[in-house]
Amino acid sequence: MIALPRLLGVAALLGLLSACSILPEAETPDFYLLPAAQQPQRNNAAVDWSLRVSAPSASLALDSNRIAVIPQGNQLSSYQGARWSNRAPGLLRDRLLDAFTANGSIRALSSDENSLQADLDLTGELRAFQSEYQNGEPVIHIRYDARLVRTLGQRIVASRSFEVRQAVDGKQVAEVVTAFGKAADQLAAQVVEWTLQQGQAQQIGQPAQADN
Repeated sequence: MIALPRLLGVAALLGLLSACSILPEAETPDFYLLPAAQQPQRNNAAVDWSLRVSAPSASLALDSNRIAVIPQGNQLSSYQGARWSNRAPGLLRDRLLDAFTANGSIRALSSDENSLQADLDLTGELRAFQSEYQNGEPVIHIRYDARLVRTLGQRIVASRSFEVRQAVDGKQVAEVVTAFGKAADQLAAQVVEWTLQQGQAQQIGQPAQADN
């Protein structure tokens, strides 16, 4: 049997913890999808090579589902109570896949999640995926250093840095998220055009160029 003094002591301790609210409340964040503009399906001529789109590597701060913000200077923070539906590298990969699918030229399209064989692999580093305050106003900044790799021999055949900045119409998290979507659409369109040019150059034997 449990001694009465010990039982009373446990009850008193539990009452004290409840009254003082020592235990922190669990955060219940809102999760956001990366919004996309509705793009009509195009019936472009198909290429005869296959492409795998891989999630880019990123720093520990960006390889996260937190919505990053630089409020001032070099201070990197995140919006409280808000999360992306996926980690930032995965969000960018999926946006690129959507853009390639809408373009329609590459029929043999896959991602690194499938581990399928492909002629070329689009990969790289995500250098920026954040909101930055400039003159008191938030601006979305996305930078993607892309590499196009021939999977046979793992040789880099082309590389380029893509960078987009998009003003935010307001300061609320929902408005920031909308601007992220616009910036990602702009960057994806540039990446698709470049990848098709470089991929075709590889297939017909022309030298691809690395431009910065």
